[in-house]
Amino acid sequence: MPRTGKGEALEAVFGINAVKEVLRARPIEYVLVVEGQHSPRVQEIIDACRGAGISLRFAPRPAVDRAAGTSHHQNVVAVCSAKAYDDLETLIRSSERPLLVALDGVEDPSNLGAVVRTAVAAGVDGVIIPERRAAGLSPAVARASAGALEHLKVARVTNLVRALVELKNQRVWIYGFEAKAEKSYLDLDYGCSCVLVLGGEGHGLHRLVREACDELAHIPLCGPVQSLNVSVATGVVLYEAVRQRRGPQRP
Repeated sequence: MPRTGKGEALEAVFGINAVKEVLRARPIEYVLVVEGQHSPRVQEIIDACRGAGISLRFAPRPAVDRAAGTSHHQNVVAVCSAKAYDDLETLIRSSERPLLVALDGVEDPSNLGAVVRTAVAAGVDGVIIPERRAAGLSPAVARASAGALEHLKVARVTNLVRALVELKNQRVWIYGFEAKAEKSYLDLDYGCSCVLVLGGEGHGLHRLVREACDELAHIPLCGPVQSLNVSVATGVVLYEAVRQRRGPQRP
């Protein structure tokens, strides 16, 4: 992808929901639409671009496939500035009692996007990901999040263990989740400032990450199922945290 006149990196975000959200959140170079494929939802994007003075281009499907890097683009691609990362301090200061998610080596962009979508729905203050051996923010993540990525702070750290230690020094509790832990996730106190740490596909939490956690807990499973997808596990523990933070509900 080329760069803007200001030297900013550009990327091609694809998918109807993702494009609708980046139109509201990022500087747009232009929007590319497949010729003759103007469904009502795509037409909404076309109308929004015209109303905002955003450049529109129409092209045959093969050209749009090449721009998106995939044929699964729902007939629309936005060429825009890349999503910027936030620093860890911004996440810590985003709330008096921050609720954060840290991912240890999640490599699949679809899983990262699904975690992002769940995190936004649960009102999380930010997500932390490592630089190496993990998926970074990308158009595939934006699409998998159904546009939710534009509403979430994401910090990318050089060393996840050091980041967790820094959070502990800021009086943030570190809760890690793995199948072999003795305590149930239901037994944790999520009312404090806390970060929920979940491992990647296959390996779970790395040893040093596990040792950096204040407490470890598991999600009880029934039957022959041995594990949950990381995005599902994130949703399970996040909504318990949300339930506790909201306090007793009226009958």
